[in-house]
Amino acid sequence: MRFMVLVKATKDSEAGKMPSEELLSAMARFNEELVKAGVMLDGNGLQPSSKGARIRFTGDKRSVIDGPFAETKELVAGYWIIQAKSKAEAIEWMKRCPNPYQQDGEIEIRQIFELEDFGESPAVEHHRKLGEQIGKGKS
Repeated sequence: MRFMVLVKATKDSEAGKMPSEELLSAMARFNEELVKAGVMLDGNGLQPSSKGARIRFTGDKRSVIDGPFAETKELVAGYWIIQAKSKAEAIEWMKRCPNPYQQDGEIEIRQIFELEDFGESPAVEHHRKLGEQIGKGKS
């Protein structure tokens, strides 16, 4: 099972304030543990929403909304993609994570849908083939 772990934004992350050297070192050690255990598939911090944009869908129309976005508690500052046998295992791994905040905060763990979750269909088969093509492009 794959899980996305979301690190929520704070006023500091939205202001572009970089984490302390101490936190960066602690995260590096934690990420190394995840990699050595074969758990971590990907992970990164995200630039502030002031450097981002949203696409709003209204019927068949599209409009672009440039950041920054007001509700910090609804924004993501970083993420991990991890592989675990269960949600319980994912939780146990992430409980070992250094606190990514200089204050109280929380991270969110969400399971990623796999193609097998959808059943068989031509659309699912098309997605499977696209996934294979993407996998071949990675070196």
